Amino acid sequence: MSDSSIGNDMTVRVLHYALDGLTLQQNVIANNVTNDQTPNYTASEVDFQSSLQAALSTPSPGTLASTSVYSSSNPPGTDGNNVNLADELVNASRATLQYQAVVTAMNFKFNLLANAMQQPAVTV
Repeated sequence: MSDSSIGNDMTVRVLHYALDGLTLQQNVIANNVTNDQTPNYTASEVDFQSSLQAALSTPSPGTLASTSVYSSSNPPGTDGNNVNLADELVNASRATLQYQAVVTAMNFKFNLLANAMQQPAVTV
């Protein structure tokens, strides 16, 4: 693959990283919601946005760090479970909207490339 390939395009790399991070975030949220009533369950959280922001804020775009999954610091309830169902549902909605926005951006990027090459557009 040459340096000018789509896979080396920083915009595509960042959008791909965002989709991977949002997918992981949605999976972790789904796992938390599923275990809402499991005694002594500790919820997990995902933070890929900070590593994405750090990579984007460097003068020359840096390498994207791997996404971290960590235990939630929410206080546990009487059953030892610390899942806050209301927060999880809000986070699920937010992650879905973010995912849709990133897919829209990816489609826009591919449409720009397709127009530049005068080829039919590609949709992911």
